[in-house]
Parts: sequence; C-alpha cells; structure tokens
Amino acid sequence: MRKFLFIIFLGAFIPYLLPAQNKPAYILYNAKGKKLAYGKMIKTLIKQDVVLVGELHNNPISHWLELEITKSCLSARELVLGAEMFEQDNQPALNLYLNGKLTEKGLDSTARLWKNYKTDYAPLVNLAKQNKLPFIATNIPRKYASLVSKGGFESLDKLTAEEKKWIAPLPILFDPQLPGYVKMLAMMAEHKMPNMAKAQAIKDATMAHFIFQNQKPGGLFIHYNGSYHSEYFEGISWYLKKSNPNLKIATIATVSQDEINSLLPEHLGKADYIICVESDMTPTY
Repeated sequence: MRKFLFIIFLGAFIPYLLPAQNKPAYILYNAKGKKLAYGKMIKTLIKQDVVLVGELHNNPISHWLELEITKSCLSARELVLGAEMFEQDNQPALNLYLNGKLTEKGLDSTARLWKNYKTDYAPLVNLAKQNKLPFIATNIPRKYASLVSKGGFESLDKLTAEEKKWIAPLPILFDPQLPGYVKMLAMMAEHKMPNMAKAQAIKDATMAHFIFQNQKPGGLFIHYNGSYHSEYFEGISWYLKKSNPNLKIATIATVSQDEINSLLPEHLGKADYIICVESDMTPTY
C-alpha cells in the first residue's frame, strides 16, 4: 500500500520536475527571433555559395557547431573551408599539413596558430585533411593590420609586391558610415584610436577577398570568423556583396544570454541564424 501511494505521489510531481531537467546547451533562432530546427537551417545552408559562421572565440558550443555544420554540409556540396584564425602568409604551411607533408608539431612551429588551436580549430583542419578539402587562410597578417590601426590605409602603400599578395587589393573600399564601424569608432574615441575601424575593415576586406577568390562555382565555401566580422550583414558579407551582388550568402551569429528561451531584442537581425548560448557556458580559455 505504501509503495502504491508513493507511486501516485511521484506521478503527481513528475510534471513539475521535468521542465527543470530540460536544459539545452543552445537554442537556434532565425533573424526575427523565431526558434528553428537545426535540420531546417542545414537545408538552407547547402543552397548557398558562402556561409559565414560567426563564433564567440572561447565558446565551446560555437566550435562544436562549426564542426557539426560542416559535417552536415559535407555530403551535400563540394566544400571549401576557410578561417579568420589563419593568416594568408601561413597558407603554404597549412597546405603542407593538409597534404601530409608537415606534422601537427611542424605546423605549430611554422604557422602562427591561435592559443586554442588544438581544442577549437584542429578538428576543422583535420576534417579538411581527412576529406581532401581546401582550407584557406583568409586573414591579413596581423602586423599589417597593426600598421593600419596606427597609420591608416596609407601605411600599406610601402609594402612590397609580395606582401601585398597577402591582403585585399589596394586601395581598400571603406564606408565609415556602416553601423558596425560607427560603433567601433565611438568606442575607441576615448582611447584616441581613430584608425581602429580601418584596421577592422582591412581584416573584413581581406577575408572577403580570399573567400571570393577561392569560392568554386557550384561549390559552398564555409568560413569561420568572429561573430562581429559578419553581424548585421556587414563586414565580410558587405565586402563579398561588393565583389558580386548575386552571391548567395548565409550568415550565422553566436550570442550569449543569461536565459536562452527567448532571444533578446538586441540580438534580433544579427544574422540569418542565431545560436543562443547561456552566458555561464564554460569557456575554452
């Protein structure tokens, strides 16, 4: 009799216990803040020419989904991969590794790898290696971005012809009225860094240039970058559209919130697809 009463008691409380157990690692939204199934997103992504996957650099969900999205697209389209995390002058070393002519240790000593490479980006590079996919180092060498932050675009004029191969063609198109750059200029005003938006733009332009240069007709280029480089369809996306207005581009942004069951108004419209992760997610570094 006691066991019977206990079962009835437990049954009455299970509906109240279950919601507390339903704690997803992330929720996917569209630009308007409507929840979306992962599979539905993939069906759209595989129809694009370029997918810009915007990450939070130290967020494990960002990195896991980058890998899963790439795997999900792999069987449907011919892929080319690329990333902000590799600078264009390191492309030869990256190619040697992809072709099995350089060890991982050799890549680490030859290229300027990010400190979280082994945990967060090696899985993507190794997926490319295993499937014989190109992996493009799209970013400007950091020392040249630093030149721009100090002296503007004019500082690039003194580069050699060889060095200029590693950046977007000069002169750089720049619209200081784009909201993202306006916001950056406002943030940097007190630090007296008037060229910081230009330094951001040279990165965006260079990444867009090498994406466009390596995007194969009929294929899909998946690019991994900091979310701020492609949010609100600016940055990389803006420069790609300048190269070809007909290019089909899908953007993904990653955002962090204390509560993820509804998307905050401030994140609406950041991208075609928005990965919403709880703010207490353990960072990778």
